Amino acid sequence: MQNQYEKNLIINNRELVYKGIFRADELFSTINRALDARGYTKREKKTEETVTETGKRTYVELRPFKVKTNYAELLIKIKITLDNIKETVEEFNGEKRKFQNGDVQMYIDAWVLTDYQSRWGMKPFVWFVKSVINKFVYRWSQEAGFPSELSDDTAYIYAQVKKILNSYKFDVGKVIREEDIRKEIAEDIEKNITLGTGLDKKE
Repeated sequence: MQNQYEKNLIINNRELVYKGIFRADELFSTINRALDARGYTKREKKTEETVTETGKRTYVELRPFKVKTNYAELLIKIKITLDNIKETVEEFNGEKRKFQNGDVQMYIDAWVLTDYQSRWGMKPFVWFVKSVINKFVYRWSQEAGFPSELSDDTAYIYAQVKKILNSYKFDVGKVIREEDIRKEIAEDIEKNITLGTGLDKKE
């Protein structure tokens, strides 16, 4: 969208923190598969990598989006920091494998973006009044489902990342049971995913 648009915040700074062994390639492949499964176009905003005394630090910011109409799209911002990363070899499921060991932080924000000014072809004040009515009084039936769809998409992506990271938790090569992983994910999402609304005109 090239014009000024309304940004309706649905998921605000959802956090996932992990410490231990993992594989960075599997982590990002999991995110890409989750985005593909939900119909998002992948877009990388920023990648930074530095080496410190405690290990490698990588920062990646993704801005995947899903176009819903000519005037509305769903946008997810995924910020991932891999910190204090060192290479290690561990026994996993009876095999020696190379892993990264360190800290993983992921933060997710998600917006519904709408460009009502272009849609209605109106002057700024009339556009503002119309957008307020659309936000608080009446929504078109199709658009009313966008926040719920975005929330479901974000929960799915979060759950897939949570699952892959939890799968690395092991004791003498024994991975945590899959049913325990699913239960933990379900409880975590139900308790912690925050829904809300916000208006932000800045890109």
